[in-house]
Amino acid sequence: MLTEEQQKAVIGAIREAEKNTSGEIRVHLESASADIDALDRARQVFVKLEMYKTADRNAVLFYLAEDARRFAIWGDDGINRVVPLDFWDSTRDAMKIHLRDGDLVQALCTGIRMAGEQLKTYFPYQSDDVNELPDDISFG
Repeated sequence: MLTEEQQKAVIGAIREAEKNTSGEIRVHLESASADIDALDRARQVFVKLEMYKTADRNAVLFYLAEDARRFAIWGDDGINRVVPLDFWDSTRDAMKIHLRDGDLVQALCTGIRMAGEQLKTYFPYQSDDVNELPDDISFG
């Protein structure tokens, strides 16, 4: 789905975004998802990866099912309480532009950067911050 170089670019975007926040960002890619809505599948993956266990409930998952050409963004309760109501929709729309051009890496990096900015605003980096979730991409 992604070359090693592309994976490094996405992981680099995650690390860059997380430098300024206590929030956590993950990416999950799978070739296909069964007959399930992308947002429902993102929620399932979020739970499976135990992303709800962050101290401030401020984790964000970018989920993509390549063969089904579907994706979703799932934010935990802490971040959802503070971001503008249209934030996830505007992030999705910004990502769609790159996905239509076939640029999965740029789509992910755009979404990650946007999420990172919101996380930085509402959950700024603290001196005692620890990386609560791995930065690597998970695959299904």
